[in-house]
Amino acid sequence: MKLKKGYTHVYTGNGKGKTTAAIGLAVRAAGAGLRVYFLQIMKNFPYSELKSLEAFRPDIIVEQAGDDAFVLEKREPNEKEKSEINRALKNVGDLLKQKRYDVFVLDEICVATYFKLLTAKEILDIIEQKPDNVELVLTGRYCPEEVISRADLVTEMKEIKHYYQQGVLSRKGIDS
Repeated sequence: MKLKKGYTHVYTGNGKGKTTAAIGLAVRAAGAGLRVYFLQIMKNFPYSELKSLEAFRPDIIVEQAGDDAFVLEKREPNEKEKSEINRALKNVGDLLKQKRYDVFVLDEICVATYFKLLTAKEILDIIEQKPDNVELVLTGRYCPEEVISRADLVTEMKEIKHYYQQGVLSRKGIDS
């Protein structure tokens, strides 16, 4: 199955659920016979969803590029981290041209601009390269305004209340 028309989604904001929404869309797409390429940026931790998504291979392919150690260490990302993400984005461009996938999820790509791992222009370039029948999902906090303006669908996850504020750390299977 191929999509007649593909759109660009943005899931942003400071609330929980951006990646979870993107995973839900990926699973729904695979269930409809679509092929999904899911790239996680700045996430090299063995998140629980990776194990679940393995069950959907080859309909959903998940890759990771870069990590977020620099965030926890409160330092600027180094050139190695930047070049790994640039390589991954070049690969996305190549895959878009090959037309092997119907849906692309670029998880945490928006927050990567906040940490200057890439630019809003690089995201806009990906949107421009997207074939007309491919769906593109971009997630992450701090989505640049020019990306929001270019997207067809934008959802902002807004935190109202979160148990992290009471000192509850990430719980395996629920938050990671």
